Amino acid sequence: DLEKEQLKTLKKVVKHFEYGLPLEDVAQINKILNLCAEKVNEQEAFTEPLCELIKLFGLPFQKKKSSDELNYSGEVSQSIAQLGYLMRVPSSQVKVQICKCVISFYDMEPPGKFLPGYQPASANYKIEMAELGGLAETLSLSLALVENQLTEKLWVLKALQCLSVSGINCGLMIKAQAASRLCLYLNGADPSGQLVFHSSDILWNLLESTSKEEVVNQLRSLECVCALQEAFVDLLMHGFRHCDHQLRNDLLVIATLLAENPAAAMLESGFAELLIVLATFDEVKLQNPLVKGFKLTYSSEDFEMKKLLLHVVGVLSKDPSAVQLLSENHVMPALLYYVKPNKKPGFPGWSAAQYEELQLHAIAVLASVAPVLVDKYLSYQGNTLLLVFLEWCAGQEPFFGQGNSFHGTGGRGNKLAQMRYGLRALRCVVSLYDDAVNINLCDQGGISQLLDVLKYAANKSKEKEDAIILEIQADILFILSVLCENDFHRKELFSGQGIGILIPFFRMDPKKLCSGLGHSCLLFTALDCLWSCVIGCGIAEDSFIEKQGIFLLLDLLALKEKELSRVILGILVEFCGNPKTTLHISTWRGKRDQTAANLLIQLWREEELDLGVRRDQCGRIVDIKRPLATSFQKERKIIPLPANCPTFAIMEISESIRAKIYSLFCKIGFENLPGLPAKDFVTLAIIQRYLDFKIGEAWSEICAEIKQEFRPIASDEKALEIISKVSEDTAKSVVALQNEVLESQHHHDIQEEEKTNKEFQTTHIQTGSINKSWKNFMTRTSDYEALKVRNLMEKRI
Repeated sequence: DLEKEQLKTLKKVVKHFEYGLPLEDVAQINKILNLCAEKVNEQEAFTEPLCELIKLFGLPFQKKKSSDELNYSGEVSQSIAQLGYLMRVPSSQVKVQICKCVISFYDMEPPGKFLPGYQPASANYKIEMAELGGLAETLSLSLALVENQLTEKLWVLKALQCLSVSGINCGLMIKAQAASRLCLYLNGADPSGQLVFHSSDILWNLLESTSKEEVVNQLRSLECVCALQEAFVDLLMHGFRHCDHQLRNDLLVIATLLAENPAAAMLESGFAELLIVLATFDEVKLQNPLVKGFKLTYSSEDFEMKKLLLHVVGVLSKDPSAVQLLSENHVMPALLYYVKPNKKPGFPGWSAAQYEELQLHAIAVLASVAPVLVDKYLSYQGNTLLLVFLEWCAGQEPFFGQGNSFHGTGGRGNKLAQMRYGLRALRCVVSLYDDAVNINLCDQGGISQLLDVLKYAANKSKEKEDAIILEIQADILFILSVLCENDFHRKELFSGQGIGILIPFFRMDPKKLCSGLGHSCLLFTALDCLWSCVIGCGIAEDSFIEKQGIFLLLDLLALKEKELSRVILGILVEFCGNPKTTLHISTWRGKRDQTAANLLIQLWREEELDLGVRRDQCGRIVDIKRPLATSFQKERKIIPLPANCPTFAIMEISESIRAKIYSLFCKIGFENLPGLPAKDFVTLAIIQRYLDFKIGEAWSEICAEIKQEFRPIASDEKALEIISKVSEDTAKSVVALQNEVLESQHHHDIQEEEKTNKEFQTTHIQTGSINKSWKNFMTRTSDYEALKVRNLMEKRI
């Protein structure tokens, strides 16, 4: 009779708590749950009471005080966690009831009744306790217990789907390897299709709420990838409902994330090849057994799938091991299929707007694929197709772009989006510096055509400047730079039309450089184009100089932007090989009649200030032994280096602008520089001996390295001392010259002051004489008393 009494008592307990469990009683009920679970293994009659007790946890918890939630949080969280452990009970009814109970945590309906003297706990209390107790982890582990039980598995997945809305629960599920478990059980027998739906939704929540890398690491195994592929193919071939197509696309996104991880078994499983074949299915009319029986319906879901497949191709192009697959499966002709003018309002299957979006996406992917399939790109006349496409983009033929999607930004009502991505693809191929590609492009008349497109874009920029037009211009300038670099004939071709187009870039308003649109990038690209397409060709250099190009460069240099100055100084040094350049540099005048020499000396002083070089208030040398040393050099310890490694003193030449300024002064000369104050001559004395100081600095490093590693013999030590003394003597002579300049200036200032004082004194004396004469005159003519005396004197006489 004991069993009957126990069952009767359990019914009373359930009846007593039919409106919900008080928080203080949860721990006791949990103990009863565990006892019932043990009984179920022996006596099946306890299954029903156990399920009824589990239902109690689905009812709202009740509290007497507001502090009860915090006071009993430990006991409640452990009790809720115990629900997950009860999944081990070998009863389908119990497992389903546990899952229903967990799902009820997320039912936010207010309770109908509650115990007298109690009030319901907060709506999110159970959810928080489930997170605290780690219920999501135990439920994830319980998937192994229901592997072959479809009904129970679906209920567990529904419960996990509810739990996965929380980032904390997602973290616990990842800890239990939930991603790989879900993927492996993805293809179980399930006529309803709910298994794939719930699993994919949980995977999505895991990806959004936890580290994508961690989820992908769990899915990258061959077994998981094969399971994902099987589910995708099943939905692709046999899914006819709208939800099936959506689910297929969700799995495709997960496959894309896997493709981004080189360690994922996408190639080994054959999934990558399948996706590549699907991506080229509509453009390359070849029968492939992998997609036999597949047909595009041109629905919105198929459109999304097409875009995702193109994206996968771009992702796979970054994996060197996938290049062979891309080559064998006709990816290049499929992408080049879209490199053609949009002459029709619509296309077979796709609307005009959809086709435009696919076209832009395909050309964007071409920019990634073409560099890794250069031979295919050339064999299918990629350069020719892109040049014809760009000619259409710059032509007058009307076209009303839709401007949809990310790639269509700024392209509504025009062809700028097409031009932007066409040029980007061309830039990516040209940047390989492959002779075959560049020769082919130039043979097609690429330089003159690109100049025409650049002129078109420059005119558009005058109407309205935006980031896309600036990017287009920068890309063209970069392509021209690569094509003309180190090729005299191409530089001549460029100079005919290119100089006139290039000059306006150097007249850019300096305020635009900080606009954030891309003017700074455009200016640097124009300078690079000047360096590559003009310098080294006498005709081009003369044309640039005649159009006052040197003056424009010096105007930009006067802005004193550090990175800009570095590039411009290098260009000016290269230009000084042309004898006309030095005349233009000497002739230039900036604001307040500033000369080029004065500007260069100011840049030198600012550079030394940034580098922490020691100078006194007048700009004289302070450190005789190391007159050019920066603060970094002084703090840095001497480290012995191999003979083929340059020391810091040598490396600093390329990083600092001082060497460039010295080179320019060597061209324009250190004498006959009008308009320089004494302070500039003090700095100029240092610049003039820059090379001598650098040689001494290098010898100083050599001496330090030798003495650190070896002990020099007497003759070598004497030679090193002489070399050091020569360097110090040079510095002393420069200091003496600087002192002489300053003394001469001081003496000149004193003379000027004395001259000014004499002028003041002379003026003061003259003013006194004039005042005295005027006073006498006034006395004689206007002073009444004086006139009275004078009248009296006249009467007496």
